[in-house]
Amino acid sequence: MNIITNDKEKLEQAIITLKDVMDPEIGLNVVDLGLIYQVDFGDDDKAIYCTMTLTTQFCPMGESIANGVSNALEQCFEDYSIDVKVIFDPPWNSQLISEEGREFLNR
Repeated sequence: MNIITNDKEKLEQAIITLKDVMDPEIGLNVVDLGLIYQVDFGDDDKAIYCTMTLTTQFCPMGESIANGVSNALEQCFEDYSIDVKVIFDPPWNSQLISEEGREFLNR
């Protein structure tokens, strides 16, 4: 898992929360699936900027997953506004799945 951040301590909290957000088609959380690319914390503007992807641009649950990420971060960091951006460059690939995720998927 190589999530880019400007605050490792807060990222640890975010990861715990984001592990509750599941891709409903795969049954694996967004962190272990490798969908979260970056989480930055703006302490001056009290905002969290999350950059993520989906397994495919045509994911039928994409909006739901992105909303789940936003809601989870909002619950964990109540004083912050949340800005989730979904990108497809670089594209997701199975190499982004964590070791725990691979075990879960029996790969």
